[in-house]
Amino acid sequence: MEPAGIFFQRARARLSLDVPPALTDPTAPGARGDLDLDPALWERAGASATKPAAVLVPVVERQEPMVLLTLRTAELATHAGQVAFPGGKIDAQDVSPLAAALRETEEEIGLERQLIDPIGYLDLYLTFSGFRILPALARVSPDYRLALNPREVTEAFEVPLAFLMDEANHQRLSREGRGVTREYFAMPFEQRHIWGVTAGILRNLYERIYAG
Repeated sequence: MEPAGIFFQRARARLSLDVPPALTDPTAPGARGDLDLDPALWERAGASATKPAAVLVPVVERQEPMVLLTLRTAELATHAGQVAFPGGKIDAQDVSPLAAALRETEEEIGLERQLIDPIGYLDLYLTFSGFRILPALARVSPDYRLALNPREVTEAFEVPLAFLMDEANHQRLSREGRGVTREYFAMPFEQRHIWGVTAGILRNLYERIYAG
């Protein structure tokens, strides 16, 4: 994997903080999602994604860049017990999706905003659970300190960016849900099971920065 500075330089050249129209307009092009590997399943499953949300994709600027992830508590209403990015629903008072992602990140794990350098949005990601998620890639100072909200996050941990951006580690698995069989990405790392929405967003990061 290239040095952190090269990664962030490449990301800034390929991403922007322009909000895609598809965040609030379902007819606009440019969205990705849980059913990317078989788009026809959206209609067959009777699934739709209507709730705007935003997450932060925090890359820690170490000598070897690291991605900061969280483990959600088992009591949450959606994606309970899963590895996730910090983030959540976009509220009316949020001036932008980025503002929502930063607010949620501070509420969930106590990561201070002055340690976060936003770079740009990835593609909008539609989830089987009904969310329209806009991921915001950001550079994070390695000097951060966290204060986890125990109602939402069990722990936070780092995974090497090089591992997550290696296509050889992008597994394609399948599972049943809503009467259909859907495929999804998974990127198991040591004892961490990174899959579903989180793996799908990481796959999109790989495609936007390294593929093509």
